[in-house]
Amino acid sequence: MNLIGTKWKPLILFHLLEGSMRSGILQKKIPGISNKMFTQTVRELEKDGLISRKIFPVVPPKVEYTLSDRGKSLEKILRSLDQWGLNDCQN
Repeated sequence: MNLIGTKWKPLILFHLLEGSMRSGILQKKIPGISNKMFTQTVRELEKDGLISRKIFPVVPPKVEYTLSDRGKSLEKILRSLDQWGLNDCQN
């Protein structure tokens, strides 16, 4: 729970199940997250080995995030949480 037990981490990880994503696109998929919190959260996830960051040497800078193998191992848990949330909203 220490690795994914915050408000934003599961959301970021869940969206990365779709595949690699540029930072701006990923952030737009998470309404309500500030730039500061997004940056802090992806840095923590990267430090914990759940995502990887690739920086492309272009102007403007392009940063892309991808789930690591360790992050991919959480897929079943993340999808179960999503399904639980959908079921709970219907009740």
